[in-house]
Amino acid sequence: MTTIISAPKTKIFQLLWASEESSNEFEQFIESHYLTSFLRRDPSYIEKRPHLSIPESMRAQNILTGPLWGPKRITVAPYVFEDTGKSMIMIIHLGNELSSHSGVIHGGLLATLLDETLVRCSSAAFEKKVAVTANLNIDFRSPAMVNSYFVLTAEVSKLQGRKAWLNGRIETLPNQDEDPVLIAEAKSLFIEPRNADNLETPYRL
Repeated sequence: MTTIISAPKTKIFQLLWASEESSNEFEQFIESHYLTSFLRRDPSYIEKRPHLSIPESMRAQNILTGPLWGPKRITVAPYVFEDTGKSMIMIIHLGNELSSHSGVIHGGLLATLLDETLVRCSSAAFEKKVAVTANLNIDFRSPAMVNSYFVLTAEVSKLQGRKAWLNGRIETLPNQDEDPVLIAEAKSLFIEPRNADNLETPYRL
């Protein structure tokens, strides 16, 4: 059965976003999108909003909920759909203050988002629910434009002891009559650290 984890209420949203009105606009688009509805009907996936559950003491230090968070940056908490230990899908909106070339999302941010999706997916596959990046190879295929919606996917291709190999990709979030545009593809290796029990990490959320 698909489990929907309720997001924190308005007070938390006000803490995380300077403009609740603009974030609601982007949130409503994702909520009503056909892909969101499709994933919610798929019993393989559990829906989460893990970035809303990061403790306030850790929020400012986390790269996604700290410096990259805001009404013209990462505008809403990503929607995450997880087939635990196997695959993960994340839907996100990126605003117009995240560019390198005019109107184009910075490639370093795309790499960060891929790493975030892959590490969350691999963490779920390990017994202690913690993973660190050992290797991440990315091929960029198309420019990603600002003020756009994207779908990030991660899939475990091999799990062996404390090592997990994953594939990932970023695509545009298409309308129902469109094909997605492939933005980037990744191959990666993640390790469960030996001191995992002692690490304070948001990836267990």
